[in-house]
Amino acid sequence: MPEDRVFDEKTRRKLEQVMLISSRVRAGAMKGERRSTKRGTSIEFADYRNYTWGDDLRRLDWNIYARLERPYIKLLEDEEDLAVHILLDTSASMDWPQDDAPYDQNKFVFARRLAAGLAYTSLTTNDRMTLTAISDHGLERFGPSRGRVRGFAMLDFIGKLKPRGVTDLNPILRDYALRTSRPGLLFIISDMFSPSGHMEGIRALMGKGYEVVVLHVLSPDEVSPALNGDLRLIDVETGTPQEVTVDAAMREIYSLRLHSWREDIRQDVMRRGGHYLFSDTSVPWEKVVLQDLRRLGLLK
Repeated sequence: MPEDRVFDEKTRRKLEQVMLISSRVRAGAMKGERRSTKRGTSIEFADYRNYTWGDDLRRLDWNIYARLERPYIKLLEDEEDLAVHILLDTSASMDWPQDDAPYDQNKFVFARRLAAGLAYTSLTTNDRMTLTAISDHGLERFGPSRGRVRGFAMLDFIGKLKPRGVTDLNPILRDYALRTSRPGLLFIISDMFSPSGHMEGIRALMGKGYEVVVLHVLSPDEVSPALNGDLRLIDVETGTPQEVTVDAAMREIYSLRLHSWREDIRQDVMRRGGHYLFSDTSVPWEKVVLQDLRRLGLLK
């Protein structure tokens, strides 16, 4: 996936002006470019307070004193990094739609762009970012990495990923919770087609201290399929065929069940303190990162 297929210059500049934030994860020991609520000794200005006896005179703002003839001490903010984990579903079901469908509406293309946008934002603010492709073919990992200089290598890693196999979320997420040592803000980018479900794995992550964000991705024809008549459907992950007859009544049943399935995932995740965001691939991917995540309080 060439870099210019991911970011145009306008989007890149927008990504460089924002940062991911977490309300539930303690930041790490290494300094990054985010502002902490703790007062420290970095060069980032936070606020003023009145001078009191015994304060370090080196922290006195002499310019303010010259103008107001009152002594004020500058409060500075300590800078902390955040561990950001991005799990990208690379199962075969993500490679949909195919054939004559618009390239931008392919779930895997859309999901890779989401992952790249989140990863680039994280690297730009010097967070500790780990990007992992997940499927039953094993985990492919980039990172942990820091710094904007790693952006090109990150994009090269994402560009080489291929969709294949099955992603069974429960065992993969449980294993990730056990094997990774530093919890953080964790994004799951997936169509959520998982044979054994997802909540056991998400609970394992939350039990280890992760703040979990589910980015649920489906294509427009999965949300509202344009099918009719007697059909033989084949599971793209397992190759299992299924004979079905699709008419207006069947499409209505499908729509109701799809809505119920999405709502069950949303409630399960949010009930346990996580975040859930659904998007079909007809919307611009950058809207999900720059607008929808801001609305959830995960970006500023």
